[in-house]
Amino acid sequence: EGVCRQWEAELMAADIPNTRRVAMRITIAFGPERGGAADILYKLVRFGLGGWQGPGRQMVSWIHTDDFARAVEWLLEHEDLSGPVNMAAPNPLSNREFMRLFRQAAKVPIGLPCPTPILAVGAIFLRTEPELILKSRRVVPARLLESGFEFQHPTWGAAIADILRRRS
Repeated sequence: EGVCRQWEAELMAADIPNTRRVAMRITIAFGPERGGAADILYKLVRFGLGGWQGPGRQMVSWIHTDDFARAVEWLLEHEDLSGPVNMAAPNPLSNREFMRLFRQAAKVPIGLPCPTPILAVGAIFLRTEPELILKSRRVVPARLLESGFEFQHPTWGAAIADILRRRS
């Protein structure tokens, strides 16, 4: 978080006259493309590993790739928006609920939870940081909503059902 704030401060302080600066704060984006975040989670869910991760109470913020692309276009068209803008769906939810709805959309009734120590080992194999899953992030897109942007996929249950239906 500190690195992001430093980056944003540098962006806003940069001597670039006549240039609008927008710092897109991007949450994890889920779409139907193979190899993306939804595809990786789908494989885990299908193997029965789609339970909650860590304590399961941490908040998950997300955005559907369709809405992300539309929000970028919105920012390009609305020149009055500048500075930090949260690129996230308006309804974050707990990791436990996030995974429950994912399993529901994937038609997989159960998923083994993943305790924190096992998650740390798995993160080594996936070459990622367990903090990406364990840290609670409750991000809402206040500035996008205030500017009139309307999400096509505002809720996770409907978004993941759409993504899995459209998997390429």
